[in-house]
Amino acid sequence: MKKLFAALFLAGVMLLLLAPLAFGATAAAAPSNSGDKLHYYAMAVLGAEVGIGLAALGTGIGQGHAVGGACQGVARNPGVQGKILTTLIIGLAMIESLAIYALVIVLIVFYANPFKV
Repeated sequence: MKKLFAALFLAGVMLLLLAPLAFGATAAAAPSNSGDKLHYYAMAVLGAEVGIGLAALGTGIGQGHAVGGACQGVARNPGVQGKILTTLIIGLAMIESLAIYALVIVLIVFYANPFKV
């Protein structure tokens, strides 16, 4: 299982390292302005996918740890359930705000038009 994971990880790293070479090639017949636009939007889409994916991954892990800790705290001392619940809700809102900030940044990058004159 470790060998399979290592092989898949290595293949993914190689794909990420070789992707700029594929995006760097432009058509010879295309005007340079349209090639620049295509390259920008391709990179914007790729960056948006990676950015929101990492944000969702990080916030999901953080929320899982927060809920797990709250459940353990209530199981150990049920008398403080109200205080733990209040702290948990505030913490989850803070964690979720990070994903929303990432979404806003992704949307700005994706819909910004640097080619307007």
